[in-house]
Amino acid sequence: MNTTILLFLVQDGITNGAIYALLGLALVLVFAVTRVILIPQGEFITFGALTYATLSAGGVPGTAQLALVMGLVAFGFELFSARKSLHVAKVMRAALIYIAFPAIVLALATWLPAHKPGVAVNIALSLLIVAAIGLFLYRIAFQPLAHTSVLVLLIASVGCHLALQGFGLVFFGAEGLRGPPLSDVALSVGPLLFTGQSLAVYGITLALMAALWLFFGYTRYGKALRATAVNRLGARLVGIRTSLSGQIAFLLASVIGAISGILIVPITTLYYDTGFLIGLKGFVAAIIGGLVSYPLTAIAAIVVGIVESFSSFYASNYKEVIVFTLILPVLVLRSLAAPAVEEEKDQT
Repeated sequence: MNTTILLFLVQDGITNGAIYALLGLALVLVFAVTRVILIPQGEFITFGALTYATLSAGGVPGTAQLALVMGLVAFGFELFSARKSLHVAKVMRAALIYIAFPAIVLALATWLPAHKPGVAVNIALSLLIVAAIGLFLYRIAFQPLAHTSVLVLLIASVGCHLALQGFGLVFFGAEGLRGPPLSDVALSVGPLLFTGQSLAVYGITLALMAALWLFFGYTRYGKALRATAVNRLGARLVGIRTSLSGQIAFLLASVIGAISGILIVPITTLYYDTGFLIGLKGFVAAIIGGLVSYPLTAIAAIVVGIVESFSSFYASNYKEVIVFTLILPVLVLRSLAAPAVEEEKDQT
């Protein structure tokens, strides 16, 4: 170990930590608003990364077809839940969101690859596909269970993770994929070399955090999400639709996951099940943040990234064990500090 190696490890840890920070923030957001521990966050990473890689290679991703099928199922759920008070305007709105939107995205995903669009178009289309999957996933799997216990929601989350991981294997196969870098720019600072991809990771992470801060602080929907996170029953009493809050939370989480995957896939080869392990490291940061604190989660994510980087240098075979061991003292301390309370269901 010398100064140069130390700087390289810290740089690598901060780059990875920036990704984990985004994932941790998404997990905290979803749990605070919906009480769902979003295990499928790893699949949003995988779908975003491999969809982008497939589009860049000129192929049509199966995730676009999945989004349309999920949209049709969600449309059926919407009609069934509103069967006693159906209105033309409500049906048309549901048809636009659950059928027209994914159909247009599928048409674009089928037509654009043959014309070799640029990186920006492939990224935008990948985000639209994964955003649709995240939105429809909430409507199908979690909105009907919104008032059940956290344990039931966790079981549903595990089921969604297994199902989406299976779809990932069907769509992308067992072989890994890599995507083109967002930028070929390189910057040298002393012994350190900052590639365009690592600079994109830093810039996009900071931009997303700033955008989320502005969204929660200055927009009506952001304030509604904050109110729902503080008190779901009180939010409903003042007229906030908690189902809409859940949809927005899942939409944001899926977009953040997809962006994280797109940032990772030019750096390393990703497989259909890689996102789960990456998402777990974001979960470690979220747990350290108590699943409530955004700043603490971001700081914890950087720590997780640096610990992982040094662990891979000193004990690469045990780096995952070392990273996941970080949550043990945190859980012990929280269990000792928190009073024992009986879990309550979210009442209607």
